[in-house]
Amino acid sequence: TPLVIHWTGFVEKVLNASPDAVLFPSAHRSKRSSSGPINPVLQNSLEEVELLYEFLLAELEISQDLRISIKDEELSSLRKASDFNIICNEVIPKSITDIRRLSAHLSERIGVLKREDFERTVLTLAYTAYRTALAQGFQKDIWAQSLLSLFQALRHDLVKSSSSKHSQ
Repeated sequence: TPLVIHWTGFVEKVLNASPDAVLFPSAHRSKRSSSGPINPVLQNSLEEVELLYEFLLAELEISQDLRISIKDEELSSLRKASDFNIICNEVIPKSITDIRRLSAHLSERIGVLKREDFERTVLTLAYTAYRTALAQGFQKDIWAQSLLSLFQALRHDLVKSSSSKHSQ
């Protein structure tokens, strides 16, 4: 139970985030063109996991304004491609500051990630790998460190998930 409270002016903030803390706040905001939150999940079945893998293997295009799209017309016409686009363009963090913040929250987590958080972290990892490949000099080092932090968080989550299944 988080007990430590930091007082800054008139704002109270709980320092120890609960395991249910929101890792991807954009997923819980309403989109202007819809009545509900932007909270799609790609992987609800093995077929959808394989489809996500196909999306990641397909040629992706990242525009100057960092919008991600699937180049393959057949794949991009699938209904799940729309969810993929929403997650990649509205949910996952794109700035190095937001990605580092996500990595810090992931390193502090105690429990196993929810399926949608794991999926979003994998997509953030893929995006970070792309940005690392494009970066140069000091920026490359910063992106590479973020890539490593996300990888370690995912690996740690997989180990926790695997060990909790074996202990049951």
